[in-house]
Amino acid sequence: MKKYYLFLLFAASCCLPTMATENAVEVEAPDYDIELEAPVPEQDFDATAISDPESELTPITINISGTQVHVANAAGKALEIYNLAGVRVASFKIDSDDKTVSINLPKGCYILKVDKVVRKVSLK
Repeated sequence: MKKYYLFLLFAASCCLPTMATENAVEVEAPDYDIELEAPVPEQDFDATAISDPESELTPITINISGTQVHVANAAGKALEIYNLAGVRVASFKIDSDDKTVSINLPKGCYILKVDKVVRKVSLK
């Protein structure tokens, strides 16, 4: 009986690989093109979107001494003064890069804003 099992084992090992290759179906792997970088959409050139590099290099500064407010590098902007309740109490046009404004406000805390620069001050 051992001989019979050995014969079956031998026959199976010889025939199975050939049977598998006779009935095999060839399948081609698809050829994929893989891009590592995302495509950049084409955009129209907008000259107004370019910011002035000099304004980025020279930040706006706000200094206060008594009732005098000194604003630098803010030509063409507006100085806005708010009380702590958020009500605008004064507004001044800054027409040069170096401007000093005299403010006549009662003693208290105020918020000074020029463009995106904001300072909290206390008038004594």
